[in-house]
Amino acid sequence: MPYKERDIEKQYYSIGEVAAMFEVAPSLIRFWETEFDILKPKKNKKGNRLFSPKDIENLRFVYHLVKERGYTIQGAREMLKTRGVQAREKFEMVQSLEKVKEFLISIKSQLP
Repeated sequence: MPYKERDIEKQYYSIGEVAAMFEVAPSLIRFWETEFDILKPKKNKKGNRLFSPKDIENLRFVYHLVKERGYTIQGAREMLKTRGVQAREKFEMVQSLEKVKEFLISIKSQLP
């Protein structure tokens, strides 16, 4: 997964910055915004999208469902509608476990 949580440091990110985080085209993010109700970035006076860390977390979950789990757009929408809270909790737990795994691997690599 290209996305790293430590990438979130600023208050708002442009669509180009967010696209680079996920290694996808900005057009895909704009498309997902029209397809998923949880993706609602703010827009400035010029109409440029401004993504908060919470918006990026929501996008990360959509990315996980569509790109990593292989859900169709319709399937991902259904998942969010019917089991969104459960699926998100499970996803967050897996993310936490992956962080622990990375930490343990880094400790192991430092041992003689």
